[in-house]
Amino acid sequence: MLNSDSTNDRTTVTLDLVGDAAERLQGLAVRTPLLESVQLNEALGLRVLFKPECLQRTGSFKFRGAYTKLSRLPMDKRAPGIVAYSSGNHAQGVAAAAHLLGIRATILMPSDAPTIKIENTRDLGAEVILYERNSDDRQALAEQKANETGAAIVPPFDDIDVISGQGTVGLEIAQQADYMNAGIDDILCPVGGGGLLSGLSIAVSEHSPLTRIWCAEPENYDDVIQSLAAGQPVSVPLRKPTICDAIVTPQPGLITFDIIKQKVSGGFSVTDHEVMNAMAVLFDRMKLVAEPGGSVAFAALLGQRRQFAGKTVVVVVSGGNVDRAEFSRILADADPLKSSLSV
Repeated sequence: MLNSDSTNDRTTVTLDLVGDAAERLQGLAVRTPLLESVQLNEALGLRVLFKPECLQRTGSFKFRGAYTKLSRLPMDKRAPGIVAYSSGNHAQGVAAAAHLLGIRATILMPSDAPTIKIENTRDLGAEVILYERNSDDRQALAEQKANETGAAIVPPFDDIDVISGQGTVGLEIAQQADYMNAGIDDILCPVGGGGLLSGLSIAVSEHSPLTRIWCAEPENYDDVIQSLAAGQPVSVPLRKPTICDAIVTPQPGLITFDIIKQKVSGGFSVTDHEVMNAMAVLFDRMKLVAEPGGSVAFAALLGQRRQFAGKTVVVVVSGGNVDRAEFSRILADADPLKSSLSV
């Protein structure tokens, strides 16, 4: 395992860093399975394997990167505490990791974040400070808090330690697929700032270089897709409402996009209604409770199934933190199952 004092020496994400993260997470993070449904495979005309990070500790993949980051902090950096900013999943991951390591945590969260995410973050022992998503600069607020207290900032995605922690999702996918003797043709992964997508890409490309990796984003927030087309980070305005709050970001990170542009084949944007249908199918066929942002990759597969016909595809379900009332409304408003699965 890497010495935490070498944190500042790391300049890029490597497979060794992902492997070190996996060691640190052993016995703490859930090694989520690859799940499939024969009935669903037949309906779609392909083999789909789900990586359900909605079953992960705190309900999303974010615990992996948060714990990796905090566990690599030198002891003298932990004493003043840490500060993070998040719409909810990173907040809960950081709060849980800080609690395990005995580090004081302050989390900045948007006032319109799902209630379950705010309450869970507080329940994990973190101090929550609410900000206005459309008017406040959350990064500036975090930097101000860090300057006042000496706390270390734990970024949500554009950080080498965080990315390498998220990369353990890809490492597990490669190992589990080998165990199942399942050659993976394609992987579809939700993307916001790109921490999960970039980390996963590092691990998968090393173990399975012929596997194509694709991203999925909400309609109107397809900054990664636009950035791939432009060859450089592109920013989109955060104005139009979407149910996919967990992955709404104005642009990908600099570190994450540098990896994504090398490793990712392309992406698909999906509407809120397509996401709702995907959530309903995940519930009906896989018995998974997935949040909107965590369901965009499956929504993309449903919409692009002809492109993946006959292939073996891994779909990452990145989170399951959705309010009960919201989840019930979405299921009620989604199309009937047969309609959602029809070609």
